[in-house]
Amino acid sequence: AYLEESGGGLVQPGGSLTLSCRIEGDVERIHVMEWYRQPSEKQRELVARLTSGGGTSYPGSVQGRFSISRNSAENVVYLQMNDLKPEDTAVYVCKLQYWSSDSPTLYDTWGQGTQVTVSS
Repeated sequence: AYLEESGGGLVQPGGSLTLSCRIEGDVERIHVMEWYRQPSEKQRELVARLTSGGGTSYPGSVQGRFSISRNSAENVVYLQMNDLKPEDTAVYVCKLQYWSSDSPTLYDTWGQGTQVTVSS
C-alpha cells in the first residue's frame, strides 16, 4: 500500500486547513491511522490517531483544534485543523498500520508529507 497526502499550504493564524491522506493498494484491514508532523529542525510529533474501532486521540498541543476522520468508501483519512498557530508550521505526514490480503504481517507505511505554513 502507499499513501498520498494533499491539502497543505499557507494559511494565516486562526485559519483552517483540511489535509487528506489517500490510501492506495492492497489494504485488507486497517489497524491504526495516524498523522504526524515535523517542524524544521525538530523531532517528529504524533498529532492524531484513529483506531480501527473509531477511537481518536490527540496530544494537548492540538486537542480541541485538530480532528482526524476517515471516509472508508473513498479510502481517505482527513485531518481537520482549526485555529491554526505559527507553531503548527510543519511537514504533516500520514501513517497507516494495516494487514494486506495475502499476509498475516502488520505493515507500516508512510506518506511523503505535505507542508503546512501558518504565517501572516
